Parts: sequence; C-alpha cells; structure tokens
Amino acid sequence: MTSSPTIAIDQFFPYPPAHVWRALTDPGLLARWLMPNDFQLKVGHRFTFKGTPMPQVNFSGIVQCEVLNFEIERTLSYSWMDHSGENDLRSTVTWRLEPEGQGTHLFLEHSGFDPAHPLHQLSYRIMSGGWGRLVRQLAETLAADDNVPTSTDNK
Repeated sequence: MTSSPTIAIDQFFPYPPAHVWRALTDPGLLARWLMPNDFQLKVGHRFTFKGTPMPQVNFSGIVQCEVLNFEIERTLSYSWMDHSGENDLRSTVTWRLEPEGQGTHLFLEHSGFDPAHPLHQLSYRIMSGGWGRLVRQLAETLAADDNVPTSTDNK
C-alpha cells in the first residue's frame, strides 16, 4: 500500500511564537505573504484565499478553507480545497509552532494528496515548491514588520 504524500517544511525564525502566530492568523499579514483572505481565528469559520488561477491543474485561484482546530501560538489547522469543484483535492494544512531559544521553529504539513490520482500528484508537486516560496515570503514579511522584535533585540 502506498502512503499518501505529504508536504512537510520546517523553518526556524528568530522571532517569538506570538509574532509568528500573528503572521499566520492576521488577515492583513496573511495577505502579504500568502494570499488575500477573509480569515478569522474561530473553529468552523469558512474563509477563502484568493490567488492566481492555474487552469492547467484545474486551480480556480480561489481556495475554500475551514478552520478545523487551533491552540494559540502552538497549532493551526484548516481544510484546503479549490472553489471550482473541478479539482477534487480535499486536503489539510497544519501549522505547528515550537519555541526554540528566543525564536520559533515552524512546521508546515499539507496532507491529503491521493497517490493514485494524477491531478493530486501534479498539485502536490506544484504546491511543494509553492509552499517553500511562501515560507520564504513569510520570513520576509516578519523581517519587514516593525512590530516584530527579533531574538537579537533581547541581547
């Protein structure tokens, strides 16, 4: 039996968990590094991310999500599916934050890709690179936010 492929990224940030958490949950900051959205930190809240359509993989550009669970400054999980319905990928994005020294180790897991479904596999390959780029944009957003102290500010 083939296991379901999962996108997994981990990245250290020299910022306290509260600041990384803010970048994951504040709609304005999310829009800077991910996509424009109507996110609210509330279990059961349905929200959308609005990005660039990719017709070659049946991606409408609109991602429908629902907050599944969260623990403030520790974990956030939401469903992820294309608005059009033409792409039947129903997946889950989970963020986990672990304090490390005066910074934060962030773990991203995007799961739910069917290994037997060609479109899911194509989506997996595209999103694997995409999430890496987006996590770099998250780092740039944190670095540019004047309200985010770095771990070196405390020395």
